[in-house]
Amino acid sequence: MSVPSIDAVTLKAWLHDGAEIALLDVREAGEFGEGHLFLATPAPYSRLEIDAVRLVPRRNVRLVVTDADGGALSVLAARRLLDLGYGGVHVLEGGNAAWQAAGFALFKGINVPSKTFGELAELAYQTPHITAGELAAWQREHKRHVLLDGRTVSEYRRMTIPGAIACPNGELALRVHALVPDADTPVVINCAGRTRSIIGAQTLRNLGLPNPIYALENGTQGWQLHGLTLEHGADRRYPDTIDVPARRRAKDAVEGLSHRLAVSTVTAAAVQAERQRGVRTVFLLDVRTADAFARGSLPGAVHAPGGQLLQATDQYVGVRGAWLIVFDDDGIRAPVIASWLHQLGHDAAVLEGGVSEANVALLATRDTPWQPAPPVGIDAGTLRNAFAHGEVVLFDLRSSAAYRTAHIPGARWATRRQLHDVRGAQVVLVDDDASVSALAAVDLLEQGVASVRRLEGGVVAWHAVGYPLEATPELPADAERIDYLFFVHDRHDGNLDAARGYLAWEIGLLAQLDAQERALFALGSPSALVSETAEVVAE
Repeated sequence: MSVPSIDAVTLKAWLHDGAEIALLDVREAGEFGEGHLFLATPAPYSRLEIDAVRLVPRRNVRLVVTDADGGALSVLAARRLLDLGYGGVHVLEGGNAAWQAAGFALFKGINVPSKTFGELAELAYQTPHITAGELAAWQREHKRHVLLDGRTVSEYRRMTIPGAIACPNGELALRVHALVPDADTPVVINCAGRTRSIIGAQTLRNLGLPNPIYALENGTQGWQLHGLTLEHGADRRYPDTIDVPARRRAKDAVEGLSHRLAVSTVTAAAVQAERQRGVRTVFLLDVRTADAFARGSLPGAVHAPGGQLLQATDQYVGVRGAWLIVFDDDGIRAPVIASWLHQLGHDAAVLEGGVSEANVALLATRDTPWQPAPPVGIDAGTLRNAFAHGEVVLFDLRSSAAYRTAHIPGARWATRRQLHDVRGAQVVLVDDDASVSALAAVDLLEQGVASVRRLEGGVVAWHAVGYPLEATPELPADAERIDYLFFVHDRHDGNLDAARGYLAWEIGLLAQLDAQERALFALGSPSALVSETAEVVAE
């Protein structure tokens, strides 16, 4: 099957011509993080079909696949996408190496557009910040303040600044009035690094909160680099219920922000009509908490908690130029998120009526989400006997970190694209997601293996019946761990050099942008916003 290719100069033009485009980098996470195109969406081959139908839901969108060199991996990935029904698939000729050779930059790290936007927002809005040393002095002096951790609750529980309260950025507009006692108490927003601290603090400023508001410079990493100790296992979090006065204040603030930043709204009927036309990609994004989403959402919607949607937009949206429809159940959170998505350069609108019964009915869909069929299962006892007699080859498809911690003795660690030299063998796969084994089975059967099965219940089931597991802290070797990006992860394990490197990377992103990349963003008018906010507060 022939797959058309395009050169780097053509791709550069496509990325900035205003039409929809999906650019998928199909290498694994560690490889992607070491260098990729600014607008590339990570779609590792190990999960390609699973992620593609979520990130690129419209099958006739213009789509480009890239990897390190535009070789066999890109072509194989393109074939898989064609098999799924994608019609406009192209391969970047020469891959990322050709892009760089054409004079265009590659970017290290993950969530690069969102991270870059945080730096741009701080520059444009002149978001006030406070250093770790200054905040520590406040704490020693018992100076009144409220410290809010804008990350997810699970990240907060792992480690946070002592005294911080968990309130993810997406919940700030709704819950801040229940967390801040008066209009004079300073409010500090922290995250692990920079982006969510900046966006969280600026969100409160954009909402017209009269308090002194600060982003904690460099977050928990800055705290550690200052020689200060983090708190682990904290359980202070935002209130689940909001009283009527606090909700009214939140609603008034969001209405003012929506007016100042011209936040768009759209009806469910208009959204459904666009979906049925099929000529534009539409994302329906529920920005509420996980608990709220689990209780019920709109047909075809995905859970995209607001703070994370802004922090890691490329994990939810893989089509540049798509229509992003955000919603909640209170009309408070979604407009704030839409205001930021617009400034990120996306066409975003708030769904009128949010999660209403009328909208559920209007947006009803008969589409069945695509799901690969997993291989036939094998139980732990049968596998142990077959493996002991040399009848099967055992591959562990979990992360390299999970493999190092505990795996079945004799199992080989591999990603989907590393399943080689097993023609004629009977293969058993170990996973923590049956869909990953289903995709790997496609490749193995094409290679001519005799059969593919998956261990039912994975390593948990194996260990539960008393069979041993082993740890190999040095295997796979670091050089083989293509799924792991060291400079992102090691900073959370007390590696101060990694923290310094990470923060320098974040701050340095702006200098890498070319004029077209910088023009992708559409930051609001900070002077007008601050001026009008001051007038609102003074009333």
